[in-house]
Order: sequence, then C-alpha cells, then structure tokens
Amino acid sequence: MSDKSTIEETKRSKKVLVLFAHPAQTESEVNVPLFHEAKLNRHVTAVDLYAEYPDFNIDIEREQQRLIDHDVIVFLFPLYWYSTPSILKEWQDLVLEYGFAYGHEGTALKDKIFLCALSAGGKEEAYQSDGFNHYTIRQLLQPLEQMTQITQMTYVAPFALFGSRTAQEEARVYEHRGKWTTLLNKLTTNSLDIEKAQHIENLADLCTSQGE
Repeated sequence: MSDKSTIEETKRSKKVLVLFAHPAQTESEVNVPLFHEAKLNRHVTAVDLYAEYPDFNIDIEREQQRLIDHDVIVFLFPLYWYSTPSILKEWQDLVLEYGFAYGHEGTALKDKIFLCALSAGGKEEAYQSDGFNHYTIRQLLQPLEQMTQITQMTYVAPFALFGSRTAQEEARVYEHRGKWTTLLNKLTTNSLDIEKAQHIENLADLCTSQGE
C-alpha cells in the first residue's frame, strides 16, 4: 500500500477502544479470545482493566485521554449478576466525571459510538420476558444505555454470545470470533449500519465471519 493510500485509509478509519474486564481470565473461553483478537487490529486499542489496575487505583486522566482519542468505545465482559464486572463500574464512577462526560461543559464523549460485547452463561431463550431471567439483554443493560444518553454518545445493540458455558464444547466460539472480527472491521472502516445497529436485539446478527 502506498503512503498516499495509507493516509487516506487513516482519514476514513475510526479508532476503537476496547475496555476488557474479566476477573477470572483462566476460566474464560470466550472473552479472552475476543480480547486477543481485538489486539490484532491496528485501529483498535485493547485494554485489560484488571491487568492495568489490579488495585482498582484507576488513572482518571489517562482513561479520559483514551476516550478523547477514540471514536468508538466498547465494554468487553462476561455478564456477572446481570451487570458488568465491578472494575467497569468503578471505571464509570471515576472516569465519567461531571464537566468531562456530562454537564453543561461535559461534551468530551458527544457523538462517540458505545456498545457492549458480552457473554452470558444462559441460553438466549432465558433472556426473554417469559424466560428464566424475565428480561432481555437490552433491558438488563439499560443503565449503560442511559449512561450514553447522559454523555451524548450513540448507543448500539450489544454484541452478545449466549450459552457461553457450553460454547467451547459446541464449537460456537470460532464462529463468534469471526463475527467479532467482522464487527471490529466494520467499526474501524465506518461501514456499520448504525441505524440498524441501534434497533436490533443482538449486534452479532448483523455480522458474519465472511463480513457480509
């Protein structure tokens, strides 16, 4: 690729920040592979929050600068008790300050894209109004959706893998990794259909491993 082509690609591309949170990575069969896959994309910054902040002493200025430097923010995590692992909540509490992320002068995140990439142990049918968990994934993630409203970000549907406890033995992880790679490519090349992505239930349904 010529220098001119590289410059043009850089102008068109979006920078993606993946904030990865998994407190038991030796047990991860889904999220750790997705994290490693994200690190292979040169337009993606992949951050392991538990590795960087084992004492939860989060560098607020550093994290705010990361947000400023990127166009798309992704929380990558396993669903723990219908929410994120604790370090992501700590990150929100400390980093998304008044005057930076919200408030009259807090417009640093305005128009950035936000999404969750998560794994859930239960099957998809368990996350329905008439299912075991009584709520859909999108309903359970409404606090994060409201966070994006307050911070003026654009919220799109979660990228979810259900039945994660049996995904490895059922050979579903490989296909999911392919969809994840496709999603990252769509995000970095600004080719994701944002309007459609905002209204579906699972962003994985918009992606195939072939990128169609």
